[in-house]
Amino acid sequence: MRLGHLQPLYERPDRPGPWASVYFDTSHHDESAAQERERAAREAGRRLEGQGADRATCRAVYERLTSAPPGAGPAAGRAVFATAGEVVVDTALPTPPPMGEAPCWSALPHVGPLLELTGEDPSCLVAYIDRTGADVELRNGHGGDRVGSVPGRQWPVHRTAGADWSERHFQLKTENTWEHNAALIADELRACQEETRADLVVLAGDPRERRAVRDQLPKALRSAAVETARGGRAPGSASPGTHAARLLDQEVDGARARHAQERGKAAMERFRAGRMPSDGRVEAAEGVPALVDAAREHRIGSLLIRPDGPDLYREVWVGTEPDQLALRRTDVQYLGDARPSPARADDALIRSVAVSGAEVLTVSSADGETYGADIPVGGLGALLRWPYEGGAD
Repeated sequence: MRLGHLQPLYERPDRPGPWASVYFDTSHHDESAAQERERAAREAGRRLEGQGADRATCRAVYERLTSAPPGAGPAAGRAVFATAGEVVVDTALPTPPPMGEAPCWSALPHVGPLLELTGEDPSCLVAYIDRTGADVELRNGHGGDRVGSVPGRQWPVHRTAGADWSERHFQLKTENTWEHNAALIADELRACQEETRADLVVLAGDPRERRAVRDQLPKALRSAAVETARGGRAPGSASPGTHAARLLDQEVDGARARHAQERGKAAMERFRAGRMPSDGRVEAAEGVPALVDAAREHRIGSLLIRPDGPDLYREVWVGTEPDQLALRRTDVQYLGDARPSPARADDALIRSVAVSGAEVLTVSSADGETYGADIPVGGLGALLRWPYEGGAD
């Protein structure tokens, strides 16, 4: 999971914390739900105040929890993060948070449960293609937004059935128009993917146009592209609320789910192989001491988290900068922060990888059955951006 949606929690130095983190159940929708939510919101504010939170932040959290939730439809829960009297991130949850997830007032936002509750959420470019161009939409678990459009050549795009020389020439020009437009669409998809960092591409439209665009995609993007016969660019082909649109949504969701599963499997296999020294070099790390060192040096490419691991709760020390983290308070002072704070290891490492552009993968119980219940050891591991000397074979 890429963590761009968490950047507001870390990008501004004038928000040094502490932070209020509240996971709130909104799954009940009966007549008494509003009153129950108001009582729960009041209790969350009381607990935060008991941990030392300022009244302005408690009030901001209460007002947000008793207001309408984010997003278009009802959600099973919401995660709210606030500091200095301001709610910075308010995220809808697809499943209710666990009963034991109490409001938290801490040096860093407690985002670990958010990653587990939302799960892998690959973003996807959906290209609605015809012979004259394409419209491009970016989709994830929160919905879709139009991010691009390609107005290709409009003429000629239809072949004739004749066989004389002039008609064959016209047909050749038509096919050249198709290829030209396919190249324009492929280039637009490349640009959109670079800008949005989408994980995969779904090509919707007639088979010939889909294949022509796919053949023109760069190799790396072509391997992440899938085709669907559902939907298209013609008016009414996948209008919102129609059966065709629902079928397209199912195919897109299925493609995203398969991509997440395959990426998780590949990451676990790389981790198992990478933590064993090869020619004296190790490409994976596990355990808090090794991960703290890797985070300080921006070497983490993918952070692996097993939610039931004991190391997630281990105390580390952090400064105001993401690479100011250490096992001991004095080490953070040496790194430049005169007033370091204690924090959970998982929250400190997530902040570091979010700012460095790395990703986080949650290791599920099913992965544990396949690769071992103790992988990664302690619940925290990483695939490294470059190997380090780790011993000999």
